Amino acid sequence: MRSSEIEDKADFDHIRYAQLWEDADVLTAALGDCTGRTLVSICSAGDNALAMLTLDPARVVVLDLSPAQIACLKLRIAAYKVLTHSEFIELTGSRPSKRRLALLNRVLEETDEETNAFWQTLASEVDRHGIGGVGKFERYFRIFRTWLLPLVHSRRTVDDVFTPRPPDAREVFFDTRFNTFRWRLLLNTFFSRFVMGRMGRDSAFFDHVDGSPAQHVARRLRHAGVATDPSQNPYLHWILKGTHGDALPMAWRPEHYEIIRSRLDRLDIRLGSLEAFISTGEKASGFNLSDIFEYMSPETFKQVYGAILSAAEPNARLVYWNMMAPRRVPADYRDRIETLTEIETQQKARDLAFFYSDFVVEEVRP
Repeated sequence: MRSSEIEDKADFDHIRYAQLWEDADVLTAALGDCTGRTLVSICSAGDNALAMLTLDPARVVVLDLSPAQIACLKLRIAAYKVLTHSEFIELTGSRPSKRRLALLNRVLEETDEETNAFWQTLASEVDRHGIGGVGKFERYFRIFRTWLLPLVHSRRTVDDVFTPRPPDAREVFFDTRFNTFRWRLLLNTFFSRFVMGRMGRDSAFFDHVDGSPAQHVARRLRHAGVATDPSQNPYLHWILKGTHGDALPMAWRPEHYEIIRSRLDRLDIRLGSLEAFISTGEKASGFNLSDIFEYMSPETFKQVYGAILSAAEPNARLVYWNMMAPRRVPADYRDRIETLTEIETQQKARDLAFFYSDFVVEEVRP
């Protein structure tokens, strides 16, 4: 079983996600003690695989069907090697910069020919937006932020979103100043299934989703604005303002920079599907599965889940997100899995990547 169901439906020749929209803090906490072990991670842009290096594993096998997403990780690896932290977050787009082209050229000198050629075609976009701003999903948010958001909220109101407040005050701000009629109208239009499928996520990613994406986004935005502190949310800051503000995703923070840099040789990058890894007979003690189960039919999900168990060491943890398609251990495998409910509850409460409706942590019984 080497191919993946989504492989024949979606386009993988461009950068879909130029940065991770999943919270590595909750991921690494959920994976537990991984010292000296083998981990597996879906690549996407590579940031969560890099964050997993802070767990001191022996190896992180990084998988993706998309050469473009693999190129994102390879560029990051070179950037960690040659840039200071302040230079790195300028290149990513987390902070303003007038020297991104120079930084990009320095980094590309450390990459292979294929990666170099790929990023040279994006140099002008990197100059304007950083390497974290050049994906399809990020362009979608840029259109929203640049052209539509100003029709609904003033710059002052957007800035005020990120003023630190206690929970009660956050609720008042959200209900009285932010969640206006025009805001709700904008959400219902721009985050509709049609618009998101054309401009944001690939339409094939909605094949197994029921319900309205706009209503889902509205519910999750309220969580981000009230239940958690927006002033500490890098993902919301990027959506509304185009940088990460005072907060950074885990792999991009200064306290982790040198640790990640010193462990880059532990990354084992492979172009291919999770199913292809499983077919090698290798075993792992932890799996960052992103939200890949959302893209699968229930039948395929059951098949792939069983295959993952065949590649899992005793006590291995499976960590993944659901956005709109509910996925948890299939009934046929429940006797082999323990759901770590307490960890799930703790981490869901602090998850700043607010798009997801569920965060799942499951452990393989010995």
